[in-house]
Amino acid sequence: MKIKNSTVLITGGSSGIGLELAKVLTNKGNNVIICGKSNEKLLAAKKLIPQLITYQCDLSDSQECIDFAKRIKENHPDLNILINNAAIVNKIDFINDENAMELAENEYQTNLIAPIRLIKLLYKTINANNSSAIINITTGLIYAPRVIYPFYNSSKSALHSFTQTLRIRLKDEKTKVIEVMFPAVNTPWHQGTPPKIAISADVAVSEMINGLEKEKSEIKVGGAKILYLISRFAPSFALKKVNEIQ
Repeated sequence: MKIKNSTVLITGGSSGIGLELAKVLTNKGNNVIICGKSNEKLLAAKKLIPQLITYQCDLSDSQECIDFAKRIKENHPDLNILINNAAIVNKIDFINDENAMELAENEYQTNLIAPIRLIKLLYKTINANNSSAIINITTGLIYAPRVIYPFYNSSKSALHSFTQTLRIRLKDEKTKVIEVMFPAVNTPWHQGTPPKIAISADVAVSEMINGLEKEKSEIKVGGAKILYLISRFAPSFALKKVNEIQ
C-alpha cells in the first residue's frame, strides 16, 4: 500500500509521530488533515508545513469528537485514510494516586473510545473512496505492559483487540485495517525523559511507511518486533525486562 494522492486524517498530528507522519505524507503529495487539542501546537505545525489542514478538537470529549467527525464528512468527502494516532499517558502509582480514576477515564476516552468512535462515524465516507484504509497506532507494550503506565497499556491492548476483530469484519470490504505497533520513540509524549532505548520519530515513521508498502496488516516497528518475539517464548522474562527499562 502506497499512500499517494490521498486525503489523510491524522489524529494527534501536531507533534511527535503524528507530526512526522504529516510531514512525510505531505511530501508525498497527499492532502493531510491533522487534529489536536492544543491550538498553539496546531499553529506551529501549520507554520512548519503550510499545506496542512488543521482542526482543534479534544477527542476525549464525546460531543467534540462527534462534531469534529461531522465537519470532516462535510468538508472532506474525499477522505480515504484515517490514522488514529492521538494518545495520552499518565505515569502514576495507581494505588496511591488520588486522581487515578479521573486520569483513567480521560486516558481511555482518548486512547480507546475516540478511535472507535471516529471509525464508526467516518467509515462510510472512507469506504466510499478508493485506496481506503483505517490505521490504528498501538505499542509493543500490548505484549508486555509497564507498571508505570497502568492505563496506557490496557487502552492500547483493547485497541489492538478491536483492530483485529474489525479486520475480520471488513475482510470482504475494500477498506484495509492496519495496526502499527511502535516501540519507545523520542517524542514530547515522554515529557523530556525518553528511555535510553527510544528511537527517533523519523526512523519510526520510515519503518511504518516501509511496512505499509509491503502490504502488512500488522507492522511491528523496531523494538516492538523484538518484544513480541520474546513475549511469545518467555513472557515472564519480557515483562521483567520491560519494567527494568530506564
